[in-house]
Amino acid sequence: MADIKPGRPVVVTSEPKDVDHFIKSDGVETAREKEIGQHIGYRYDVNLLPDTARLTPFLKDYIETMGWSDLNWLEDVHMGYEEGRPAVFDRNVNGWVQVPHDLALPDNQQDRDMLARELLIKFQMSGKHPLVDLRRAYAKF
Repeated sequence: MADIKPGRPVVVTSEPKDVDHFIKSDGVETAREKEIGQHIGYRYDVNLLPDTARLTPFLKDYIETMGWSDLNWLEDVHMGYEEGRPAVFDRNVNGWVQVPHDLALPDNQQDRDMLARELLIKFQMSGKHPLVDLRRAYAKF
């Protein structure tokens, strides 16, 4: 057992990870990553934060309209896959929103993620979003 003394930090060591850990494995470690079926890379690599130079015209207008300087809550929205089809995870309904079949996806992952953000916002603002029905059913005014 470790010798614990008041006022001294306790350091718990674990086996160091192989530097190629995410290349050699599926990269899915945390409960959240297992739930969505993909590695959330930007948590470990700041270079994976969204490149605002790749914003779609819709997202540029959206950010400007909202008065934001960045993507804020959209930074961790990425293009994922559900049952082999491209999809975006919507936390509000705790489910995947599948990308339309006829939508051509860009080759670049950053561009796919920007498209995923745009699709998520458009879906959340549409009449097809489940929260619209909840609002109609439970709104007081």
